[in-house]
Amino acid sequence: MSIFRNFIMIQTSPLDHQVQSLELPIERDQFLRTIIRELAGTLQDVVGIEEAAGFLNVVGYRTGQQVNQIYHNGLQLSNLSREQVTAVLVDWKRRIQGDFYVIEESDEKIVLGNRKCPFAEQVEGREAMCVMTSNIFGAIAADNLGYARVELQDTIARGGKECTVVIHLKPSESLDGFAGQEYFKA
Repeated sequence: MSIFRNFIMIQTSPLDHQVQSLELPIERDQFLRTIIRELAGTLQDVVGIEEAAGFLNVVGYRTGQQVNQIYHNGLQLSNLSREQVTAVLVDWKRRIQGDFYVIEESDEKIVLGNRKCPFAEQVEGREAMCVMTSNIFGAIAADNLGYARVELQDTIARGGKECTVVIHLKPSESLDGFAGQEYFKA
């Protein structure tokens, strides 16, 4: 019994070689950031920033649940302390090429700064993309600590040099000055 293999010879033309050798800013990460930017921009333009943020809320919250589970599995814990939540938020952003750091941490709140957005220049003018951070932070904090209210005080998307994110860990007694999105343990 003999086995025959058919090999297809693929020839490349000089034009193919010329195109393949171009130094272009096209790669998967940039492509995916561009898709998210254009999706957020299209939603903002078609339904408005508040409605666009609503759509991205769902995506961000589900992503936050997945990220939370990854860290639970990695740390082999079913629940994280406040200190662990803070470390996870900073680490997660580092892993996706953000530059978050702790400004303040207490039983009342976690305040994080950020010098570099994971979406890079794609976030500029796309405030709805910040909802992803809010929801992921909120999902992780609330699932582990019972409650979170995430306030995006400053953002690169709104033209800031850095971001400032406040994660309130206790419900507010008053609605005066209430800002941010609330999250509760599921």
